[in-house]
Amino acid sequence: MTDDTHRHRPVPSGRLARIGGFGRLAGGVAGGMLAEGARRLAAGERPRVSDLVLTPANATRVADRLSHLRGAAMKLGQMISMDAGDLLPAELSAILARLRDQAYRMPPRQLDGVLRAEWGADWRRRFRHFEASPIAAASIGQVHRATLPDGRQLAIKVQYPGVADSIGSDVDNVATLLRVSGLLPPGLDLAPLLGEAKRQLAEEADYVREGGQMRRYRERLAGDPRYVVPALEEALTTRRVLAMDFLPGQPIEALADAPQDARDTAMTSLVTLVLRELFDFGMMQTDPNFANYRWQPDTGALVLLDFGAARDVPADTAAAYRRLIEAGLDRDRDRIREVAVETGFVGAAAATAHRAAIDRIIAAIDDALNRPGPFDFGDRAFVPVVREEAQPMIADRATWHVPHVETLFVQRKVSGTALLAARLKARVDVRGLAAAAIGRDAPA
Repeated sequence: MTDDTHRHRPVPSGRLARIGGFGRLAGGVAGGMLAEGARRLAAGERPRVSDLVLTPANATRVADRLSHLRGAAMKLGQMISMDAGDLLPAELSAILARLRDQAYRMPPRQLDGVLRAEWGADWRRRFRHFEASPIAAASIGQVHRATLPDGRQLAIKVQYPGVADSIGSDVDNVATLLRVSGLLPPGLDLAPLLGEAKRQLAEEADYVREGGQMRRYRERLAGDPRYVVPALEEALTTRRVLAMDFLPGQPIEALADAPQDARDTAMTSLVTLVLRELFDFGMMQTDPNFANYRWQPDTGALVLLDFGAARDVPADTAAAYRRLIEAGLDRDRDRIREVAVETGFVGAAAATAHRAAIDRIIAAIDDALNRPGPFDFGDRAFVPVVREEAQPMIADRATWHVPHVETLFVQRKVSGTALLAARLKARVDVRGLAAAAIGRDAPA
């Protein structure tokens, strides 16, 4: 069997098929637990249940099954791996990280069925050429390149069948998997977050909505040579198919081999965009997946893709970030801690029980940000300090709390942007950009 053949697997589209997929996953994990438990008991060990769930073999089962189901299941797996990688056990973190790059493609017959349902039986007549093999495959849909009769090239995103209808059950099933794994304290209230995740994913599955968000970004960034946003092809866009200009560009990770000034310029543009989204646009594309950006070496422009996760930023959320930036620019560490608690970045119980550790984390970040010159994202000397100080708080599950969902979505974008800057070892005047964004003089 060729690798390409292996990558073509029909997406389970019916409710029963998807429930059956999770049932097979649960059965496989349970079987793995029994085998591993027997092995450890025979060796004289007394393993915990979470130790048995999080074996490499079981983590592999989870990753493969989520990749097959795709949709909300795979999307949540990707979010877990990117956003909480430092907090998860190494086995689960390493395997789930595969989900960022792993997705099976729809077989041609299933693809044709989706396009017939959206465009009609004669859909091929709309194009001079339609490439059956996708140029990208992700959690909710796959992207094809197509040429119109007038020669214009389009990128066509086609949603996997059944994804929109399965969001609620998929989110609940993944949440159950996390509970059973022992990763989450029993008393942690995830209901608000799960409800918001379902709403967010439902919005991402509506391609007409995404097309409207893409148009809004294109209008706001018109005339700014740092950014390129595709134009929407409305005549071909439906709730399950999104058509837009095909824009050339290299993966954003290609910048890792570019000169330092090119990396610095690109990340300065991205950090500037995040600040504009937060304090100027009042809306933010909250998915920091690296695949959502491309780079055009000839112009240095960034191509912005995928606006399904674009959402309005409430005024009080932006105000919380403004207060945090103000305290940071003033280097008022006590105020930074107070604002972090007031706004829910840090739980009150954790701030009381682990105040000394929190203060040392704040000091380490403050010292790093206030060294002379631009902030060097490639210098990660402060990260081990933060990780070491955070370990007791992570272990103290009684003080865990879930920040407000709007803060979580914004922070996901902020953290993901910092992660990309670190990957590219970029140097960015973070203090100057932040000061300008809130109307303050640049710090000396």
